[in-house]
Amino acid sequence: MKRTLAVIVAAAALLASACGSKDDLSGANQQSASGEVVVGSADFTENKILAEIYAGALKATGAKVSVKSGIGARELVVQALQDKSLGVVPEYTGNLLNYFDKANTTTGAEEVYTALKAKTPSGLEVLDKSEAEDKDVLVVSKATADAGVKSIADLAAKPDFVLGAAGEWATRWQTKIKDLYGVTFKEIKTTDTGGPVTVDALKNATVQVVNLYTTSADIKANGFVELADPKNMYPAQNIVPLLRSDAVDDKGKAALNNVSKALTTEKLAELVKKVEVDKDTIANVAAAFLATL
Repeated sequence: MKRTLAVIVAAAALLASACGSKDDLSGANQQSASGEVVVGSADFTENKILAEIYAGALKATGAKVSVKSGIGARELVVQALQDKSLGVVPEYTGNLLNYFDKANTTTGAEEVYTALKAKTPSGLEVLDKSEAEDKDVLVVSKATADAGVKSIADLAAKPDFVLGAAGEWATRWQTKIKDLYGVTFKEIKTTDTGGPVTVDALKNATVQVVNLYTTSADIKANGFVELADPKNMYPAQNIVPLLRSDAVDDKGKAALNNVSKALTTEKLAELVKKVEVDKDTIANVAAAFLATL
């Protein structure tokens, strides 16, 4: 949900100022023509960290690399890949598949990845998917989990529970959670998109369940427990490099695949925490991760 929202919100503003965006990327287009690989990112911390990691991994192969950070909406990023303004971007399998295939209904990790490879336009490609995911997850307190609520399916026996989530959650997921799991909530309280209002609602027990994201530092920090989603209500969102096929050589592709192999959801959450909570720089955090490869 978070990544979809980023696309919707950013698209209107950024497409309205498309001339400025083209000017911003025109230099990258010239760099690309000179053999430099331009790594782009969307405009949120996690994606910026991944872009810096990708750039560092490519530099280690001897490639000329620069980073164009915070571009914004997926529409602009994909267009920039296709017009050769960008060479590589970090992406999320489920949302990227839904962008390329509006009729998609697959949600499992392997099915989504297989479908994504088939639906990626000619001239672009996705490399190996990482185990790391940034996806929606329903979360409860440790006390609630200890009382037997370990899976979304367990919520079917808790019709008195209140859910805290962003305003559009009910529109997107209320019917699906009932159809898949037989779950209904006493109330769905509008909080925020996985932010402090949502976290505080669960900490203060004004709600019993909240919607967060698997790389949220707040889950571990507060001892929250993620509920299993055995029927894949939420689609897989594995981290995957999306690139222009001719932008990166075989050594570079192998380096990016090594990054994907080394990433886990827990490691990615820790990288985000180091920037957003510990206030380290994105460059330092990316360099420290690359030093472990």
